[in-house]
Amino acid sequence: MNFQQIRNATITITYAGKKFLIDPWLADKETFPPIPAENQESNPMVDLPMPIDEIIKDVDAVIVTHIHPDHFDEVAIKVIPKNTKIFTQNGEEAEALKSFGFKDVEVLKKNGTLFGDIKLTKTNCIHVADEEAMSYFKQFNVTSEACGVIFSNPNEKIVYLAGDTIWYDDVKKAIDNHNPEVIILNAGGAQFTTGSHIIMNANDVYEVYKAAPHAKIIASHMEAVNHARVTRKALKQFADEKRMSSNVLIPADGESYTL
Repeated sequence: MNFQQIRNATITITYAGKKFLIDPWLADKETFPPIPAENQESNPMVDLPMPIDEIIKDVDAVIVTHIHPDHFDEVAIKVIPKNTKIFTQNGEEAEALKSFGFKDVEVLKKNGTLFGDIKLTKTNCIHVADEEAMSYFKQFNVTSEACGVIFSNPNEKIVYLAGDTIWYDDVKKAIDNHNPEVIILNAGGAQFTTGSHIIMNANDVYEVYKAAPHAKIIASHMEAVNHARVTRKALKQFADEKRMSSNVLIPADGESYTL
């Protein structure tokens, strides 16, 4: 499989001959106002590392783990061909995607969804763990639900895309049940002005490492939104301190790996 970090949670995974585009956030730099947080830079904080045409070229399917503005935006709606296969987390978001004009939308299932000879298995997330953080989701009228995905194929490594979640029991269950060899974590430690973090931080990455010490961990969703508090440099230093740096890959935007 090939992994490429684009920006934020936007990545591509080329797996068993199919190219998946995950959570496309394709807006220009500083298009959106800052989210309530200590840092008040506008979003996205960085440019895309390549032209949009290159990002969406030869994409076989798009996976939208949840409809948040930094995971699926108006630019994506405009530029992704409407006949592209789209996978989403639930029926409500499938209907929203159909209302945008997409013709081939399918809801991921917990017992697995086949795309050719690739099995995509929906996993659980906890995106919000306390009422203070939940109040921001209510304020902006956005979902607090998200999902992860297990990729499996007889000729490929098992890949666990954890999605927008913190470390909790269902993440460990996904690791225990599927024994992934590659784990992709949204690891920027995003946090509002008040409340707990809403995606994994460095300590959560360490918990994943302890649960899957033989897996390669790829840290995504970093340094692009103003409420992200874990930098690549800080995560690298933490990984060195915890002696897990040989297992943890921290790609720059545009960087790719073949595993």
